[in-house]
Amino acid sequence: MQSILIIAPNWIGDAVSTQPLLANLKVLYPNSQIDVLASNWVAPIYRACSQVHEVIEAKFEHKKLQWNLRKQIAKKIQAKNYQACFVLPNSFKSALIPWLANIPFRIGYRGELRFGLINLALNNPSKVNRPPMVEHYLALSQLLKDDESISLDKLVPKLNVSGAAKQQVEQKLQGANINSNSIYAICPGAEYGPSKRWPTEYFAVLAQQLIKQNSNNQIILLGSKNDHSLAQEITSQGQQASNVHNWCGNTSLDEAIALIGMSKAVVSNDSGLMHIAAALQIPQVAIFGSSDPAHTPPLSDRAKIIWLNMSCSPCHKRVCPLGHLRCLKDILPEQVLITLNTLK
Repeated sequence: MQSILIIAPNWIGDAVSTQPLLANLKVLYPNSQIDVLASNWVAPIYRACSQVHEVIEAKFEHKKLQWNLRKQIAKKIQAKNYQACFVLPNSFKSALIPWLANIPFRIGYRGELRFGLINLALNNPSKVNRPPMVEHYLALSQLLKDDESISLDKLVPKLNVSGAAKQQVEQKLQGANINSNSIYAICPGAEYGPSKRWPTEYFAVLAQQLIKQNSNNQIILLGSKNDHSLAQEITSQGQQASNVHNWCGNTSLDEAIALIGMSKAVVSNDSGLMHIAAALQIPQVAIFGSSDPAHTPPLSDRAKIIWLNMSCSPCHKRVCPLGHLRCLKDILPEQVLITLNTLK
């Protein structure tokens, strides 16, 4: 197998979870060229994967077919003569491009009327007792070649920090007069919804406690532009405002990866940035509410998970169906700080 195309998932955390699949394909086919077709949103994840030869970016939009765009991309893809394509999202539209491009082996999970578009398929696991996402994607590599020797180290996603992105972040830190040796990255957002977000007032208390521990500590709030208002709530509640910096929406994902890689530790919800911190092996505390840490854990021995495992969780709902959000509100800042101070 000389040339392989990957159709990337659309969520950052899922994209990070596909890296072990890329690593395993490189073991199975060491001379292969692996390219990735990804939305602009997740493309930086694949630029941080050493196994990827080329990242082909496309302006895919959520819940839109974009038929003309997909036909145009398929024409370009066909000229590259890929021998196999792994279609990682479950949607019908994600399987169109490799089919239109006549790629011989089109590999993925069955689902959403994809019969014929996918010609090497696995059944999707049930929603009960779902395997971790890394194992879910990794299983697809066995459809091309029976491989029974997947070692555990390949189950751990690994990312690299771009030198150019690190330089850009260092310049930003210098411009903001922030000491790069004393950064804690706090990630208050979670795209899925409020039931995965620890309260902003708790993040604010935690930030102040970290500054109280050491006045040199600098807290940088990371996330997308959608998280900017959450971060503003955090910065507005503290006494040491000059040590808390709202960078949500003000960094590219490449820069966020670099900044996380420079941090002493990361505190986050179950989010894409949580998975990035784990893949960079940065000490971290991951706070889980409505989601299941058995399904989407931060795969790092430097990560500590806080999850209350309440009788109503994991509910996997965007908003707490009981209205109390106790799965997150009962996790106090003091508990997170104590856990943070145990990290090495």
